[in-house]
Amino acid sequence: MNASRRFTQLDVFTTTALRGNPLAVVHDAHGLSDAQMAAFARWTNLSETTFLLPTTMKGADYRVRIFTPGGELPFAGHPTLGSCHAWLAGGGLPESDDEVVQECGVGLVRVRRDGRRLAFAAPPLRRTGPAEAAVRAQVLAALKLPEAALQRLEWIDNGPGWVGALLPDAATVLALSPDFAAMQGLKLGVVGPHPAGSECQFEVRAFVPGLGVPEDPVTGSLNAGLAQWLIGAGLAPEHYVAAQGAALGRAGRVHVDRVGADVWIGGEVVEVVSGIVTL
Repeated sequence: MNASRRFTQLDVFTTTALRGNPLAVVHDAHGLSDAQMAAFARWTNLSETTFLLPTTMKGADYRVRIFTPGGELPFAGHPTLGSCHAWLAGGGLPESDDEVVQECGVGLVRVRRDGRRLAFAAPPLRRTGPAEAAVRAQVLAALKLPEAALQRLEWIDNGPGWVGALLPDAATVLALSPDFAAMQGLKLGVVGPHPAGSECQFEVRAFVPGLGVPEDPVTGSLNAGLAQWLIGAGLAPEHYVAAQGAALGRAGRVHVDRVGADVWIGGEVVEVVSGIVTL
């Protein structure tokens, strides 16, 4: 039997609608089957669609399941910020005044409020270290780059399975025209520094063709992994802003802050569509 549920569509990592990464959120999703969630995510055809559910873990304020058109993710960044915004706007009341705690596939994720901006604490990396030679060869082929242009290639997996590629500069990142067929099996993030004095420290692009998203506009989970890697290796300052989405006509801004042992990934969220969905 179909039921009507509140539906919100948001733009994440932007202060201006249509310039960030869109997210569809189904509120009160209890009772929907896995197949229904997956089918709706394919239908919205956004990079991610989320479903708000009752918690199953102690300490969580809400639970979210995150779907791409190609399947479910245990964690993703822009769905975390957008789902938190939607849950709060829908009347959610967190146990703590300082933080909201999200339950998802990787466990509990803390989200803090800083004025209009939300930020999540980057979850621990599940896999780290230099990528294998075979992966490096595949990345070079997929990005159509000479060996010297791939300065570093590291596993930065916090759930989705990211591998991160450091290129010489932002211009090289923006000029990429990948071979997505050669990228089979990879979830690849690419980063390069902007010139000193620029608005943003880095330019980032995210390629996930296996999940039905050849290029993701603005990617919180990738930026979380990149920040933990780059800050930890002394390749980035503890506080910076990354740009993402320019290659797709977007202007995403990801705010990175290391505070003590935590790396926080923040951005603004704008509500674009609000209504009812019947599923």
